[in-house]
Amino acid sequence: MILVTGATGTIGREMVRALPAGLRVRVMTRNPAKAVELFPEAGTRAGVEVVAGDYTDPPSLDRALRGVEKAFLVTTCVDGSDDAAFVSAACGVGVRRVVKLSAAGVVDAGADDLVTRWQRANEDLLRGCGVGWTLVRPRAFMSNCLSWVGSVRGEGVVRGLYGMSPNACVDPRDVAEVAVRVLTEEGYGGRAYTLTGPEAVTAVDQTRELGRLLGIPLRFEELTPDQARAALGRRYPPPVVEALLASAERQRAGAKAQVEDTVRVLTGRPARSFRQWAQDHIGAFAPFPDGAGPCR
Repeated sequence: MILVTGATGTIGREMVRALPAGLRVRVMTRNPAKAVELFPEAGTRAGVEVVAGDYTDPPSLDRALRGVEKAFLVTTCVDGSDDAAFVSAACGVGVRRVVKLSAAGVVDAGADDLVTRWQRANEDLLRGCGVGWTLVRPRAFMSNCLSWVGSVRGEGVVRGLYGMSPNACVDPRDVAEVAVRVLTEEGYGGRAYTLTGPEAVTAVDQTRELGRLLGIPLRFEELTPDQARAALGRRYPPPVVEALLASAERQRAGAKAQVEDTVRVLTGRPARSFRQWAQDHIGAFAPFPDGAGPCR
């Protein structure tokens, strides 16, 4: 039995889609009904069961993990309590190996923001718990630019901080395929894998590509750090906002431009480019109301 956490998140959904047929899969989520509504495959695919599990509810973790041999772990709480609860439960019921979704920044000696320190601590926790482990460390997801949908549709504008700073962002589908391989096959225990796309791209590059695919002139609008802080503050608590701003500064300095060949090595094919991701998801940015583009 394999357990996948984060069923309603990007990687959780892609993981279930990428898992080979015939495996017994259990998908853990706080709200199974919502998971099935957002992601019908989780409730209809043969061999996949959706169960309730909450990191703050140890008995629910015990139930979700009982009988599980391998688990894929995704957490978002930066105080580390979710990872600690899950790892404790996994040890208690005899899970053999946990594959943890971490982040590429943990290996950057210059990264000391809250989010990176949290991921490092989570990795240390897993490595020291006595359960087998594998770490998957992706660079930023290409799908992060879906946060631009509203301004693209409504104004023909993408707004961001440091539009010319490069990031070797990765397609979440590639992350999921790698995670499935290291989770379901042997020989990957005790290893860490950093995942990137095939090239470093900037937000200006991404804006240009989206505009080309939509057939409209999109404009990139550079935010000041204070404007970016205010925008992020509408979505995240202040400590996380400051961590994201620090991360943006590292990206501006080139810390996220390094390309790794891990996707090709583990899957046998090159990592998908941003152009491929955008082609496959351009429908999220269109059509516009009444069939008219935002620049009319």
